[in-house]
Amino acid sequence: MSDRPNPSSDVLAAFDCVIALGSNLGDKAANIDRAITLLTDIGDVVVIARSRNYATDPWGKTDQDWFVNAAVAVKTQLSPRELLARCKSIEKDMGRVETERWGPRIIDLDLLVYRGISIDEPDLILPHPHIGARAFVLAPLMDIAPDLVIAGKSVREMYADIDTASVRVID
Repeated sequence: MSDRPNPSSDVLAAFDCVIALGSNLGDKAANIDRAITLLTDIGDVVVIARSRNYATDPWGKTDQDWFVNAAVAVKTQLSPRELLARCKSIEKDMGRVETERWGPRIIDLDLLVYRGISIDEPDLILPHPHIGARAFVLAPLMDIAPDLVIAGKSVREMYADIDTASVRVID
C-alpha cells in the first residue's frame, strides 16, 4: 500500500488516544463520519489524524455483512473513563442496540490506547487486548501510527505478522 498516509513524528507525539471505529449496518462510511463528528462536536476531543476507510470481513461472528473500519488519533483532556462514556453515548445516540457479542452494529467505537496508560477493569482494558490479532484494527492504525509501540511491538511489526488479505481500502 504505497499510497498510505505518512504521519509525521509530531502527529505521533501529539495524540492522547487512538479510537477504532466500525460499522456494518446502513451507510457504513457515513456512520463512521457521523460518529467522528459527534465525538468532536463539543470541542474537548480534537482529531489529530484520521485513517482511510477500510472494507473488512466480519471477525468473531462471521455470518453478517462486511464492515467499514477506520481509526482516529485524538487530543483530549478527558480521562479514559470519560472518553469511554462519550463513545458509549455516541453509540447509543446513533441507534446501536446491544444484541450479541461481535454482532451487527450501526457503529462501534473502541479505545485502543490512551497515553501509554495500562488499565485492566471489567469494562475497560487499555491497551485494547486484541489489537495485534485484528487486521481491521491494524490497517487503519498503519495509516496514523505505524511506529506506535504496544506491548513491545510496533503497529508495523504486528501488521506484518497477520493475514491482511481481507482488508481493502475504500476511500
